[in-house]
Formats: sequence, structure tokens, C-alpha cells
Amino acid sequence: MAKWGEGDPRWIVEERADATNVNNWHWTERDVTGWSTDKLKELLLGLRVEGPEGSCEVTDIPKLDGEASINNRKGKLIYFYEWNVKATWTGDYVCFTISVVLCKDEPNTPLTELMRNEGAKKVRAALGSYVGHLKSEFTQGMILPTANGAASKPQPSQTKVKVDKTQIGPSASAPPSSTGVKISTCKFSLKETFLTSPDELYRIFINQNMVQAFTHAAAVVDGEKGGTFQLLEGSVSGEFTELVPDEKIVMKWRFKTWPCEHYATITLNMKDRGNETELKLECKDVPTGEEDRTKEGWKRYYFEAIKQTFGFGARLY
Repeated sequence: MAKWGEGDPRWIVEERADATNVNNWHWTERDVTGWSTDKLKELLLGLRVEGPEGSCEVTDIPKLDGEASINNRKGKLIYFYEWNVKATWTGDYVCFTISVVLCKDEPNTPLTELMRNEGAKKVRAALGSYVGHLKSEFTQGMILPTANGAASKPQPSQTKVKVDKTQIGPSASAPPSSTGVKISTCKFSLKETFLTSPDELYRIFINQNMVQAFTHAAAVVDGEKGGTFQLLEGSVSGEFTELVPDEKIVMKWRFKTWPCEHYATITLNMKDRGNETELKLECKDVPTGEEDRTKEGWKRYYFEAIKQTFGFGARLY
């Protein structure tokens, strides 16, 4: 055992009078599944949509499966939540069912269109407020105070996920290649569909708060032409070189581990397809050997994360 005054200062118990979770270093977890179930029902039941076609109201939640928890690790708050929600809505004496899943066979009625368009926005807003309540009502006591009564300031919450070789998150930097060395590059393209309008999708990529929402981590985003961005503790960075509102975004984009000052050029084109937006990504100048990692990263940590966070992969029927 180290003598008093020696050793790793993170473990000195004098930082807390009760010697509990010194410096908030240990993993602590709080289960909020029960509260979340009640809160989601509270937010969704009675949700009402009105339009020229008539009015619709959510009257029942026959299925609400999932879980939620808040974790504290090294002073960082990490939120986990996953829900499968089905609800019943009524309108103009006709009953239908909405479900937060994809569906091919949809009834074609004016009321269905009303719920698909205006109802979807209200459902997303309700689910977004759930996340806000989760972060504001259950973080108290997760970051323990020190002996002097002051609580450690929570670090930005984040979610770290690793899939195969793909990692968009904090990682050790590889030694950068010497500047001026020509490297071999490749290119690829991706196409994805989002159940939202082009203007909403466009805003998500250039708005700092929205970027922080779907990456679950602190970010710096200057959504102007020539503006720079840094995501996930600097693991991803770049610059917006061309912005055409609601239609096109061109950016210089790089992983921190790429050769020094080397950027890929990424172009995002958005097309309005009625009730959805088609997004086409063109990426060039990716270092050879990084194609799969970059492609998988965009699919999982941009496209899928945006759909899960804002409900743009959920269809009402």
C-alpha cells in the first residue's frame, strides 16, 4: 500500500468524506425503465393532431417494450435507452394503429396521411422531450460531491460503440505520416432514405445541438460555409466548403488517425421524395485501406444514429 501522499491521486479517499466512489471513478448505474414506461405513456397518450381532413388522437399504448438506464463512469454520464412502441389512434369514427416500425402495407386514407405527416412530427417531439426529461430528472446524485460539498462537473455524455474495425469515437492516435507524401486513395458512394423533409435533414448535419444529440457526445459545429467541425472528442473533424440550403452539403472530412492534413471530400445531396428524403453520399480521396471503415462509420454512426435519435426511420401506419 502506498504511503500517505503517494500513489495515484484518483484513489485518495479524503476527496470524499464517506469514501464512496472516490472522484466518481467507479461505474455506477441507475435503472430508469419503470419511470420511462410511465413517462412515454404520459407523453404519447392524448397526443392530438388536427387538420382539414379531421382530427386524430392517440388513445392507447398496447405495446411498450424496452429498457433505459443512466451510467456514470469517470465523471461522464452515459445514457442507454431502447424502446419498441406501438399505439392506437382514432379519428372520425375510424380506428387505426400506428407503430414505430417500417411497414409496406399502409391504409391509404386522408387521416393516415394526416398522421403520417403532422402526427409524425408530434410523435418525434414527444419522444425528444422524453430524452430531455431523462437527462434532467435522473442525473441528480449520479455525480457525487467531494468532501468540501462541491460536486464534480459532469463531463459531456457519450456513447462509445465498436463494430469490427469501425470506430467513430475517442481512440489513440496513430503516428501521422509525413506531410507532403502522396498516398493512394479510393472513393465510394452510399444512398439512404429518411422519413423527413430535406430541410429537417439538412439542418441536422450543420446544427451543433442536433449533431451532439445523434452522436451522444460533445461537438463543435460552425454551420456556415468555411465553418469547421469537430466530433467525438476530435476523432472526426473537417470543414464545410459548400452549403446549398435543403439540397447539398460539401465538406472536407477526416479521421484523426489519417495521415496529417489529409481530408476526404464528402458530398451530401438531398432529394425530396414526397413523404421522405433520399440522401446520396459521394466520398472521394479516402486513404486506401480505410474505405470499409469510413463507409461503415457513415452508415452506422451517422445514418442509423440519426434515424434512431430523431425517428426518421419510423413510419406511422
